[in-house]
Amino acid sequence: MEEYLGLGAVTAMKRFFVLISLTVLFDRTSGGFDYEYVSCGSTLKLKNNYHGVRLHSHDVKYGSGSGQQSVTAVDSTDDHNSYWQIRAKTGTECIRGNPIKCGQTVRLLHVSTRRNLHSHHFQSPLSRNLEVSAFGEEGEGDEGDHWVITCSGKYWSRNEKIRIKNVVTENYLHVAGDTFGRPIHGQREVSGYPTPSEMNYWQAAEGIFIKPSEQPQGSKNTHDEL
Repeated sequence: MEEYLGLGAVTAMKRFFVLISLTVLFDRTSGGFDYEYVSCGSTLKLKNNYHGVRLHSHDVKYGSGSGQQSVTAVDSTDDHNSYWQIRAKTGTECIRGNPIKCGQTVRLLHVSTRRNLHSHHFQSPLSRNLEVSAFGEEGEGDEGDHWVITCSGKYWSRNEKIRIKNVVTENYLHVAGDTFGRPIHGQREVSGYPTPSEMNYWQAAEGIFIKPSEQPQGSKNTHDEL
């Protein structure tokens, strides 16, 4: 693999400090934030339940397959390159703060590099499943950026483990457990897998969760907005 600097360290750090500032503001003012759902515009980390790792990307491109920006999973809980923002699918809008419905199609924008979580029919380098990459510029890519949130209730709950299914490949976002060498030593491969498995369950972890202006129907509590 070959490492590229992409957008540059200054831009990435600015975005990171904006996230940190918002988190500090939340910690100081909210007195606790327990809104149950993942909503449009929320910025979060996604934890793979089976391996306990978080979905991650960076300006390192695959040395095979598509040559696009690599997507991995990391053990660290405080890496700023593990933040993803929930956005509407291309050509549609979702209202900021509205909870994401089970079965809804979304895009997942990598905050640091402004590329979308993506999959296609290239083979992944380690497990030989389907490759998962980060693709596009400033959030604009193609149909391979679309993912269906598969969950059991009406809305995507932060407390529930879910699956994330690519619209084009119909494969699930998956961590088989294979690890890379240099230049991303120890990071896990993320791939697309054709069938449901314990290794393709994910759960919302750390993040900035935005409350809607009105409480979703069927929910129990009213919480403060961030």
